[in-house]
Amino acid sequence: PLQQLHVSWTGDGEVRTLKFAQWHGGHVMPTGDALLSGYYLNELLIRLLAREDTNVPVFDAYAAAMLVLATVHGEALEPALRAFELVLLREAGHLPALDAQTLTMAPLVDGERYSLVPEGGLVRARPGETRGTLEAHEWRALEEALGQPAPFVATLRVAAAMMACLKPQLRALLHYHCGVNQLRTRQLMMDLQ
Repeated sequence: PLQQLHVSWTGDGEVRTLKFAQWHGGHVMPTGDALLSGYYLNELLIRLLAREDTNVPVFDAYAAAMLVLATVHGEALEPALRAFELVLLREAGHLPALDAQTLTMAPLVDGERYSLVPEGGLVRARPGETRGTLEAHEWRALEEALGQPAPFVATLRVAAAMMACLKPQLRALLHYHCGVNQLRTRQLMMDLQ
């Protein structure tokens, strides 16, 4: 589990014949919360990517996230999860541009707060609403990070500063696109706590 393998197979349809499987080495197996976080990332991949999708940016981000999960613990896990979620949502086509309001494509206004809504994209927050919103410059920083050659690392740095507001927005967006109210790994984490 959570290790990189190189495999080849033959056959059509649902039944395949395994021809070759080799472990590519890697990191120490995560434990505790990091292990559950790894299973969470796997669940996201299964739910949001098409079967046999060879989305290289997503799997590069997955490998980088697994390295982080194997080496850090506690609160340091959260930025890695948010960065991976952002990269996955962008590559799967479920994350709108984060430098403009989705419905009007109007640029974000400095000093204003915006929220990410599953059915509406990035929308301006109501006056006085701060919970679950980010400022325009924060959304633009995330958009710029996602456009970097190594989006996971760049997004990890940016997302670390805005965890409390970003998490509920991404959770709602993921649940919407996964078609569930609660992901199984999240329920497992709550049951274990």
